[in-house]
Amino acid sequence: MTDHVPCIVRADTPQGPCAQLYGRWGAAELGNAAQWQALSGQLRKHPAVPTLGWDLRALQWLDHVGAQLLWNHWQRAWPQQLACTDSQRSMLARVAQFSTTAPPPAPWRLAAQVDHLGLLVLHGVEHARHILEMLGQLVLDLARLARAPRRGPWRDVSGHLYRMGATALPITALVGFLIGVVLAYLMSLQLRQFGAESFIVNILGISLIRELGPMLAAILVAGRSGSAITAQIGVMRVTEELDAMRVMGIAHGFRLVLPRTLALALAMPLLSLWTTLAALAGGMLAADLTMGISPAYFAQALPAAVRPGNLGLAMAKSVVFGAGIALIGCHWGLRVRPDTQSLGEGTTASVVSAITMVIVVDALFAVTFKTIGI
Repeated sequence: MTDHVPCIVRADTPQGPCAQLYGRWGAAELGNAAQWQALSGQLRKHPAVPTLGWDLRALQWLDHVGAQLLWNHWQRAWPQQLACTDSQRSMLARVAQFSTTAPPPAPWRLAAQVDHLGLLVLHGVEHARHILEMLGQLVLDLARLARAPRRGPWRDVSGHLYRMGATALPITALVGFLIGVVLAYLMSLQLRQFGAESFIVNILGISLIRELGPMLAAILVAGRSGSAITAQIGVMRVTEELDAMRVMGIAHGFRLVLPRTLALALAMPLLSLWTTLAALAGGMLAADLTMGISPAYFAQALPAAVRPGNLGLAMAKSVVFGAGIALIGCHWGLRVRPDTQSLGEGTTASVVSAITMVIVVDALFAVTFKTIGI
């Protein structure tokens, strides 16, 4: 045939029926919508059955587009009867090489799900064991520090105290102030309906001082300082500084874990108090603007509405929050492998674990001290 239009002609040969291909089977011809529809109809009339042979020798042109079309029509398997030139066979072989078929999804099996759950439990137990070992080593390091306080890493503690505490004051104050404004505005809409505007002092005081202030500060510090701790120690793993410290006989717990945990345990109560004060200032301003409750009345009624024990409970929780965030950050930093992908995964896991720990510990404190009447 002299026509360039791709087509298929069925012929009877001594070996049986055969589909003979003519024309140009290339990207230029198959890109034409009319020719594509016509050729698709012809292919449907010639299904890929074992009794049907295929003859490609009369083709004027065959590129990877035509070869891919044929390979897909053959259901990605070589036909039993195929007549073609060496160049055509090479083209089809390349298409077959790179046309990988996705494996079928594995059937759902209860045993496989149980195995997967078991692996997750074992990984969780391994992480818990490592954190427990770090906690035990921290107790030993604190005892060592108490015996010889002059040999302690005080410069590291001071530096971490400044980076984790002092530099976090602006963002915690801003977020706390805005949270106080939002809470006071929303509660004023409800209290005004019952004429109980004065109770906004009680609600803001107990919620911010006991719960929201410490937890909000801890979540901010977990995202800010927890990720920084993991990234710092992870980079030390990537640059082999941790191995160098081990070779020189420098304990990771005393030089890395202890200063960060001690600094964050000291900074967290102060940040919690700072955030609570900023939130109370925001609530005081919103209460004055929305309900006409003056700051003088707010400051006078607050000590009577909130008992001092709530502030002590908030400070105690904050110490636990700070130590837990530092331990989790060090845990994931020490488990980072010497590659950048593991560093990113460890930092993400550190932030998620620290925030989860803060919420769980806060819930445990709330339930425990509610039971004993505090």
